[in-house]
Amino acid sequence: MDTPLQSMDRPIEKKTGIQKKHILYAAAGLAFIILIYMAFFTSRTSTYKVEKDKLIIESVTEDQFNDYITVPGTVEPISIIYLDAQEGGRVEEKVIEEGTMVKKGDIILRLSNPDLHLNILDSEAQLAEKENFLRNTQINMEQQRLQIKRELVNLKYDIERKERNYQQNMTLMKDNLISKEEFIRSKEDYDMAVHSKELYLERQQQDSIFYSININSMVTNLDNMRKNLNLVRQRAENLNVKAPVDGQLGLLTPEIGQSIQRGANMGQINVLTSYKVTAQIDEHYIDRVRTQLTATLDRQGSEFDLVVKRVYPEVRNGTFEIDMVFQDSMPANIRTGQTYYTSLQLGQPKKAILVPIGGFFQETGGQWIYVLDESESYATRRSISIGRKNPRYYEVLEGLKPGEKVIVSGYETFGKNEKLIFK
Repeated sequence: MDTPLQSMDRPIEKKTGIQKKHILYAAAGLAFIILIYMAFFTSRTSTYKVEKDKLIIESVTEDQFNDYITVPGTVEPISIIYLDAQEGGRVEEKVIEEGTMVKKGDIILRLSNPDLHLNILDSEAQLAEKENFLRNTQINMEQQRLQIKRELVNLKYDIERKERNYQQNMTLMKDNLISKEEFIRSKEDYDMAVHSKELYLERQQQDSIFYSININSMVTNLDNMRKNLNLVRQRAENLNVKAPVDGQLGLLTPEIGQSIQRGANMGQINVLTSYKVTAQIDEHYIDRVRTQLTATLDRQGSEFDLVVKRVYPEVRNGTFEIDMVFQDSMPANIRTGQTYYTSLQLGQPKKAILVPIGGFFQETGGQWIYVLDESESYATRRSISIGRKNPRYYEVLEGLKPGEKVIVSGYETFGKNEKLIFK
């Protein structure tokens, strides 16, 4: 039997094989190796797989950049003359229908206005009354003139008699053959006759001035009344609405029996000696569009030159309006209301790096684009800067080189991934 001391001196046997701690050490080491590999030997770039045949891929080119925009333009007459009622009245007859070619002076509408005819009759009656009054005044003036003339003749002979009597009495008075009283009375009679003639001459002068002023005033009034009558008659003539120019009668709104107010618009005449093209331009270009810019209109393969004649400053619904006129020739059989696409040149052609227009711009705002690598097996995101654009190309200011290929189709499904891998 062993003693307790002997039992304590028994040797401990060593364990053999894989133990639990060995597994933990190995797992930790493997994790460390994986982390090192991911940190130094793998890329952390976010990727997205796409089907290449569903993308639109274009090449970056270096070519002439034409700074223009394409806008739809509507053909309109070179000018429109509006028909406004110079005199109000009731429509009695439509002599010419819409769409008819008219000559200057052709009657288009006939109006009636009974009140205007009454005004004419009243003006004629007043004019006749004033003319009769003027004639009567002239007759009275002539009679007065003759009467004064007759009185002056009488006064002349009266003065001669009294002067002769006075001279005779003067001789007799020297010989004391007459009384002094009789001599003095003859002298007073003579002086009174002379003074009466002077007063009559002064009266004649004053009457002449008065009648002259009165006659002139009446003649002026008569002239004014005649002018007024002519104006009233002209107003009556305006009841016949006439074409002011040669052209085509456009819109004609009045109907038979309708009452038209003075100044109301009744229609228009289109002057067809030439045409203009009116276009609506996006307000984005309002600072760049000005008069004298050139444009081209394409019709059935033929191009026609235009020039901007007028720029309207008002912006409505995000657009403003311009008028363009043909420089040399016009398309044959051109008609009002036709629509053509015109290319409006905004600047001079310039050599630049170009990227075709595409849907990528809606997502990127022109700040970046996906560029294919040389193997064309994937594409990576790259920052770029875009300048002007025309209907076909964007002008690239920096970030791309000629010959590189880029994805120009929409980026809606790509998210924020920096790399696209093609399937």
